[in-house]
Amino acid sequence: MVEFKIVVNDTKNGKSHSILVSGHHANSLIGKKIHDEVDGIFVSLPGYKLQITGGTDKNGFPMRTDLPGTIRRRLLLSESLGFKPKDSGVRKKKSVRGNTINQDVVQINMKVVKHSSKPIEDIIKAEAKKEDEGKKKEKEEQE
Repeated sequence: MVEFKIVVNDTKNGKSHSILVSGHHANSLIGKKIHDEVDGIFVSLPGYKLQITGGTDKNGFPMRTDLPGTIRRRLLLSESLGFKPKDSGVRKKKSVRGNTINQDVVQINMKVVKHSSKPIEDIIKAEAKKEDEGKKKEKEEQE
């Protein structure tokens, strides 16, 4: 089963929120590309529209918008995403991931394009409360 860590950047407040997504919601994100817009329901944020801005794979390699597909490649990079040299003009071969989400991606970065009437903080707190209640019921049933 696929599980993603989604980092949602709220452009209104300038805050970022981390959300774990698994199950059929995570499966619906597979095949999406960087700059695609996604409904917030897939990330447990109903009423929001989110845009995929990047991510990293299981080994920590960043996703690049200019590399099509899901594969990992070694590219000769100057100063850009995935490489920050100390001196100007330095180029180096670095591994980067393509722009399409697959099961090897662990973290997906998104930004809010359209806001809902409810703040993100309230929705996340309500989700966390539901999960805690579910875990308590499971423990009681096991005892």
